[in-house]
Amino acid sequence: MSDSTKNQDFETPKQKETFDNILPTTNEEEIKDLMKDLDREQAYREHKCWRQWITVVVSIVFVLFQLYATLSGKITAQILRASHLAFVEFLAFLLFPASKKMPKDTLPWYDVLLAFVGAGSWLYIVINFDTLVRRTGNNTKLDIIIGIIGILILFESCRRIVGLPIMIIAGTFIIYAFIGKYIPGFLNHRGYSLQRVVCHLFYNTEGIMGTPIGACSSFIFLFILFGALLEKTGIGQFFIDACNAIAGGASGGPAKVAVLSSALLGTVSGSSVSNTVGSGSFTIPMMKKLGYKPEFAGAVEASASTGGQLMPPIMGAAAFLMAESIGVPYITIVKAAIIPAVLYFTGIFITVHLEAKKLGLQGLPKNQLPKFWPLLLKKGYMILPLLVIIYFLCAGFTAVFAALMGIVACLLIGIVVSIVDLTKGRRPTFGGKDLIDVMCAAARNIISVAIACGMAGIIIGIVTLTGIGLKLGAGLVTLAHGKLFLTLLFTMIASIILGMGAPTTANYLITSTITAGAIITCLYGQGADIENIMKLPAHMFAFYFGIIADVTPPVALAAIAGAAIAKGKPMKTALNATKLAIGAFIVPYMFVYNSQMLMINATALAIVFIVITALIGMFGISVALEGYGFKNTGFFYGTGKSKGLTITFDVIERLLFAIGGFLCVIPETKSDIIGLFLMTLLIVYQIILKKIRLQQVEKAA
Repeated sequence: MSDSTKNQDFETPKQKETFDNILPTTNEEEIKDLMKDLDREQAYREHKCWRQWITVVVSIVFVLFQLYATLSGKITAQILRASHLAFVEFLAFLLFPASKKMPKDTLPWYDVLLAFVGAGSWLYIVINFDTLVRRTGNNTKLDIIIGIIGILILFESCRRIVGLPIMIIAGTFIIYAFIGKYIPGFLNHRGYSLQRVVCHLFYNTEGIMGTPIGACSSFIFLFILFGALLEKTGIGQFFIDACNAIAGGASGGPAKVAVLSSALLGTVSGSSVSNTVGSGSFTIPMMKKLGYKPEFAGAVEASASTGGQLMPPIMGAAAFLMAESIGVPYITIVKAAIIPAVLYFTGIFITVHLEAKKLGLQGLPKNQLPKFWPLLLKKGYMILPLLVIIYFLCAGFTAVFAALMGIVACLLIGIVVSIVDLTKGRRPTFGGKDLIDVMCAAARNIISVAIACGMAGIIIGIVTLTGIGLKLGAGLVTLAHGKLFLTLLFTMIASIILGMGAPTTANYLITSTITAGAIITCLYGQGADIENIMKLPAHMFAFYFGIIADVTPPVALAAIAGAAIAKGKPMKTALNATKLAIGAFIVPYMFVYNSQMLMINATALAIVFIVITALIGMFGISVALEGYGFKNTGFFYGTGKSKGLTITFDVIERLLFAIGGFLCVIPETKSDIIGLFLMTLLIVYQIILKKIRLQQVEKAA
């Protein structure tokens, strides 16, 4: 059984025994193997003996160095970024094998060599920083050789940990820098020498050590450390327990628990696959026990877990990079994400509810569920660090300061709880070993983010060197004939393709670099001088579709993880997950056409009206997809004694619900009024026919 079910808070032992009986036993080793198979970040070596101590010591030094750099502010940006990459490259080759099939308990000599050479190439910048600055533009052959080695080793670490897509794209961009002078048409440029390309990418802050790594080496690392601390306190288990207490007894309770808990876990976890496996090992078996089909159960967890990265206040690492790229405070990103995230999860929640009603699925007996208030009184302190983060972000402090305060809050709570445990003769909840585990987890979790940021830095570096970003953006606008909808459609397709199997961080950085400019051009015109915040809808659009790639066939890693736990068909699960996540395909278009949804220049009344009409619209779309609202869609006739009721006009009614839903979702007053009118007629129609149907059944009985 998963950890989530081991320490449930029940009023009596009998309740816990009854609750355990409704759950199948979960094989934790199978779950662990599944994580390693689907999530590259989890496919790390588990060293023993002296090899383990090396990685532990390096991880601790890495974390302490990052904290010192943040607190002191004495380390210059380039030295901090180069040192950060040195630690990352060293740990990358110690922890991650060249192939998933290779043994996880050995350390080949060539990985040790790559670890030292990879780290050494970046330490070369740290040691010779003053000399390199003085000879900028006049680099030696040794500088070029070190730069080439560093770039090649970064590519290899990317292949192992992040995946091939971003590696291929970055390699294509580098080749383009050399051969651009031979390419005819608008992509032509004068061409650049090996020395110019290497120096621009390796030693310049516009290349690998650019904005993405700058963000990664400062506040992203702190939030990953904060997330590791939260996970160690058992907040994930608390979220699942609380959601069970709130929604476990409702119609289709376990599915609603999956939606709510995944939304909450998304504030801590930045990985859709780990979120799916972590909470899904508990929720998916419960959904199946209740009567949901395996493919639907796996899809619910996958779609909800994928949306976790959209849920403020922490979201995924890409949100921090967005703030840095656009040049707005992180709290602006958080505020902008609130309404789209609510609409996304509401869409899933409504569909889950309608499916439960359609199948007649009841919730779990309330006497078999944990009680909310006793749970909150006993473990409610776990959410205090999150409240601290939210407070400092809302109070106008920087993301770095908010993260530091969150870390301090976590540590203080851990110390206080451990002291209470000791006074009661119990083993401390949070001890020295736990703190070491947290540091190791934070150092390990930052590796894939940092490597993705470094590879994105290569792409951005070539874009700034050759000007290809403007050319691709202009080409996309030309291809779309200047039409905003077509530009958005092409951007959506590109983001989903690029996001298949790639981390959201890398996906966002690529798509925002290439396509965000095209969207901005369509919105405001070529070369328009606009405020930074007005760029937010374009960047958020790329962010959304980068995330949703995790449930979109054919790759759909989160859906495959859900299918593996549910023992269902992967592609059918992915299609169900795509249907459940329909909000993520609609909401981005809404906030591009009406930026008030992102709380940009919006009044309170406008926001309330947008949210209400959008929620009604999501209900209409969910009814159309499920074929069920207040009753099955279609006009019933016949009697309850019939072997099966004949349903006609099903397609027409579902189509009308879809039209009404989309009209409500479109952010225009006229379409909202028409959509609300149509939805009202359809809902009244269904309620009346439902009463007629009940009367027919009563007469037949």
